[in-house]
Amino acid sequence: MNTPRRRPLSLGNLRAFEAVSRRLSFSEAAEELFVTQSAISRQIKGLEDELGAPLFVRGTRHVELTQDGTLLLRSVEPFLARLDASVRQIREHRSRRRVNVSTFASFASLWLLPRIEAFQRQHPDIDIRVSAHDALSDLDDPELDLALRYCSPAQAPAGAQRLFGEVLTPVVSRQLLEQIRAGAAPPLACAADLAQHTLAEEDDNRPSSEYLSWRHWLTAQGEPALQPRRWLYLNFTYQQVQAALAGHGVALARLALVFDALARGELVEPFGAAGRITSPYAYWLLAGPGGRTRTEVQQFCGWVEAQAALTREAIGEAGTDDAGPGEAD
Repeated sequence: MNTPRRRPLSLGNLRAFEAVSRRLSFSEAAEELFVTQSAISRQIKGLEDELGAPLFVRGTRHVELTQDGTLLLRSVEPFLARLDASVRQIREHRSRRRVNVSTFASFASLWLLPRIEAFQRQHPDIDIRVSAHDALSDLDDPELDLALRYCSPAQAPAGAQRLFGEVLTPVVSRQLLEQIRAGAAPPLACAADLAQHTLAEEDDNRPSSEYLSWRHWLTAQGEPALQPRRWLYLNFTYQQVQAALAGHGVALARLALVFDALARGELVEPFGAAGRITSPYAYWLLAGPGGRTRTEVQQFCGWVEAQAALTREAIGEAGTDDAGPGEAD
């Protein structure tokens, strides 16, 4: 009784087998693989010896697969295709520089992505991969180059670079403001007027929601018991901004994420600077393991820090110390 062989098959022999099977010609397979026809014949003979079964029926002017050859080809074709695809991907990644960035969805949508084209114009040879989700990524992930996070100073990891702080302000669309001025919508001159409007509220139970809530803002304005005409509860910050842009109500927006829309006149602060309040939370930049040792990561971090300086100026934080936990003043 013959014992089945368990030694792995030679990849070179499988390459030769696939080429002959596809072309049904030993000479054409040899030409494709840049070897001699006798070398192809030896590889096929070696594969047949390893399997203990003939793979081809060789005629005078033609080659055909045997039943065993057809069975083997069903596995070899997709295997080699996947292998070649993986090799191409590895080579492409090695030939191009890439920065992997993790952040949360609203920050990506409202702050990072609207600006990222400027970086790509400056560095067309660097690819950017943005992973946007609210769950914080594990900083030990070897594929993570840097993270853009939102947390309190006490929660910021050692070495985190503070980008800018949190300023909250009510915003409405230009369209709604024009309706108010025309008398087609209730007035909005003071906090008490919010009783006649819809308030877009972030529906979240994280600790930061205490400072992002309308109730916190209303209390600071001396209206702790005020009830609006209706509430519009939304999961994410960018949804609140979209609701305000669509004229569906008043959003309590993060100024750092909407000041561009304010500058364009798409959104308006009905109470002006007097309606702004701050929170203890801030936005941070944190490099992953070994991230800053790569030139492309250093360039992206420098660009983010430059953009953050512009944001600090826009929200009235110009000159604010941005040293992270454990860093020198």
